[in-house]
Amino acid sequence: MVKKKRVTKTRAGRLVITLIILLVNVIMLYPIINVVSVSFSSYGEYLKNPGMVLPSDFSLETYRQVLKYPLLGSGYLTTIIVTVVGTFFGICLTILTAYSLSKKELAGRKVIMGFVLFTMFFNGGMVPNFLLIRELGLYDSLWALILPACLTAYNVILMRNFFQSLPQSLFEAAEIDGANEPTILFRIAIPLSKPIIATILLFVAVGYWNGYMNGVIYIKSQQKWPLQLVLRELIMSATSLSQMAQGNLAEGAASAVSPVMLQYAAIVVAMIPILCVYPFLQKYFAKGVMIGAVKG
Repeated sequence: MVKKKRVTKTRAGRLVITLIILLVNVIMLYPIINVVSVSFSSYGEYLKNPGMVLPSDFSLETYRQVLKYPLLGSGYLTTIIVTVVGTFFGICLTILTAYSLSKKELAGRKVIMGFVLFTMFFNGGMVPNFLLIRELGLYDSLWALILPACLTAYNVILMRNFFQSLPQSLFEAAEIDGANEPTILFRIAIPLSKPIIATILLFVAVGYWNGYMNGVIYIKSQQKWPLQLVLRELIMSATSLSQMAQGNLAEGAASAVSPVMLQYAAIVVAMIPILCVYPFLQKYFAKGVMIGAVKG
């Protein structure tokens, strides 16, 4: 009898947890579903029901306006180049820095970690950073979008903690067999660190893909604008045209495109590549964050 009650309580508890998880999933997914649905609907239907879950009066006019914008192609190309190159350099620098700092025999390790932590709370400021980029000859070049974001203290700390959580006996055995540090790093540490590397890769890639402020500060040529800056310019142009027309879109045809509709379509255009990459890294993501954040 007691055993049956325990089983009943366990099932009830699991049911409650499942319902809570489903509710949280719905709350998390609703904004994405709403954005996609609105972007495929007409402006008139959006005015009737801004919180729609399914597209109403299906229309591709908003996407036609976005895709025919002349700077969209160059913006996508710039962002893809910056994301791929920046992620590669970011991962390499993070691994090398974190692996070095994970070694207890490294002289001055605590002092170096102190400097790394200092950068998490204090920044040189916008003007000094701009002057540095200009003096280095990086102004109005893609390197100005890549180099400043290559290495972050948070990523270094996560990966260092993960390296410290690996069995030290493996490294000691490799040293006894005559392996040097590069061999230990590339043949032992990195193959065992796929979860944290995938996690850092996602962090870095998303940071580059959503990069906006560096483009505003360091890039002057429109052909070198990143995607986020191009989409902002598209929406601002549409807003200006709407204001010149005195905002009479609601009185126009059902297929009329407003700045609000362009915002929804721009969000979808910008997030699709990241959504395509994330499922391949998801299985490593939770494990990498938990181990990297707790250990050390």
